[in-house]
Amino acid sequence: MENNRNFFITIALSVLILTLWQVFYMNPRVEQQREAAKVEQQRVQEQKKAAEAVNPGAGTPAPAPGSIPNAPGGDAVTAASRDQALAASKRVKIDTPSLMGSINLTGARLDDLRLKHYTETVDKNSPEIELLNPQVLPTGYFAEIGFVGNDKTGTVPGAETVWSVDGNPTLTPSTPVTLTYTNDKGLTFKRTVSVDNDYMFTVSDTVQNSGSSAVSLFNYGRVTRYDKPAVASTYVLHEGLIGVTGTEGLAEYKYSKIESDKQITPGKSTDGWLGITDKYWAVTLVPTEKQPFQPRYAYFEDGRHRYQSDFLTDPINVEAGQSATVETEIFAGAKEVAKINAYEADRHIRQFNLVIDWGWFYFITKPMFWLIDTLYKFFGNFGLAILATTVIVKAIFFPLANKSYASMANMKKVQPKMLEIREKYADDKMKQQQAMMELYKTEKINPLAGCWPVALQIPVFFSLYKVLYITIEMRHAPFFGWIHDLAAPDPTSIFNLFGLLPFAAPAFLPHMGAWAVVMGITMFLQMRMNPTPPDPTQAAIFTWMPVIFTFMMGSFPAGLVIYWAWNNTLSILQQGVIMKRQGAKIELWDNLMALFRKKPSPAE
Repeated sequence: MENNRNFFITIALSVLILTLWQVFYMNPRVEQQREAAKVEQQRVQEQKKAAEAVNPGAGTPAPAPGSIPNAPGGDAVTAASRDQALAASKRVKIDTPSLMGSINLTGARLDDLRLKHYTETVDKNSPEIELLNPQVLPTGYFAEIGFVGNDKTGTVPGAETVWSVDGNPTLTPSTPVTLTYTNDKGLTFKRTVSVDNDYMFTVSDTVQNSGSSAVSLFNYGRVTRYDKPAVASTYVLHEGLIGVTGTEGLAEYKYSKIESDKQITPGKSTDGWLGITDKYWAVTLVPTEKQPFQPRYAYFEDGRHRYQSDFLTDPINVEAGQSATVETEIFAGAKEVAKINAYEADRHIRQFNLVIDWGWFYFITKPMFWLIDTLYKFFGNFGLAILATTVIVKAIFFPLANKSYASMANMKKVQPKMLEIREKYADDKMKQQQAMMELYKTEKINPLAGCWPVALQIPVFFSLYKVLYITIEMRHAPFFGWIHDLAAPDPTSIFNLFGLLPFAAPAFLPHMGAWAVVMGITMFLQMRMNPTPPDPTQAAIFTWMPVIFTFMMGSFPAGLVIYWAWNNTLSILQQGVIMKRQGAKIELWDNLMALFRKKPSPAE
């Protein structure tokens, strides 16, 4: 039974890590995927340029009455730089504590946004994250609010409308911007754009009808993206189109899904939000609660391929001499947990917290994040917060782990009796098992107790992995020494002696940093606390498993590897104390010495 228990534990751990490795983490092929995506993007751009040369000026067909006008799909991607693309149109500057960019006066489009507090790499001098970009760039990505009219309304504001600035030309948290547009049917559109200190814009449109008859028009909003992340997302995280509307609630469509389905139209809604989300960033629309709206998720292939989350309100009626106001909020920024939760509570945005992918086991991952974040505010370092979290989790499960280790210690004390039973009933497995069960009952031993410490680590391990992978708070969070990003793998490698040799480790070799080696050593010592299984196959697994785990864990986030190493260390101390109290022999020293003893040859 002891042998079987060890065997099942090792197999379960192997399956767990292999599953996480294959399913929940980007493997070394990520770099190949990124390069392949770049090549594909260049190919598509060349095709679009060729198509534009054959059919210059190809545009988008006029929308059907009451439908959202398509974002331009026939325009060619320019070779201009981002600065050149921005200079090609008149703009209103955006400057807040968190954001910098501009609003394009053509379409009043939010298509230039950079995040002041986030850079592309851990190097503080690296470029800021560019979240939104003009549509003529390969990375075109924007949010737009407009109207759909008819013959009575005349031309209403849309993608090609050139707005005028009324007064203040710079958008800041304390100075909103007012834009105006008047058409030939006596309709005046006054748009007030405001922004808070973080990532929420508010677009308030007032339609003044100076004509002689009532008009009816629709309000629309869309988030359109012409590219997608170069690295495919993993199963542990959703990237793509997202929203919470109507009775359907949360809707998530990966890029591959929407490419297949083309368009997905849920039922109408009177509240909620929708947009496009990345791992750390999101751009979403929150339509007004005054008007029912029709949400939609779509993929277009005419001209340039593009992804779009949009909505269209029910008709807005404006009597002659009267006005009507409609308001839309636009979130564009980093998915910081505290700010997302505050927006949901303060602005009454239904389930806005789901823009962060907490997963099916949110009841574990959210408390795990809360604990780590709370400890971070005390220690000032997320690495120390993870270490403290490990101690707290150990303390919570101490009574159960104490019983498990005590039971294991008792099993060690009765091993001589177990050997006697095996020898006595070597030819009768049934009687052997019956005698074993009687021994367990007499000695009050639970043969499966040793599995509990392992089983308890699985949900904690997964929740910590999820927190490290999805939360922006962990992005570029340093520890000490060479760990500058707990959410990224340990940058060192054993193959160049952790940087002591003057060359980079070859890319074809598996990644194995210094912390992975520490984790492997602690795992090896923990396993050597127990007797070596007599079965040769189990003994081989017992010996080689720490080595296999060391290679596997090398490409996991450094924070997770540090947690595992620290957890192993605490387990060794805990198991050693309990075994000493129970009077059971600690096998660690004997097992280590046995590795260096000369094994007798068959002749001896």
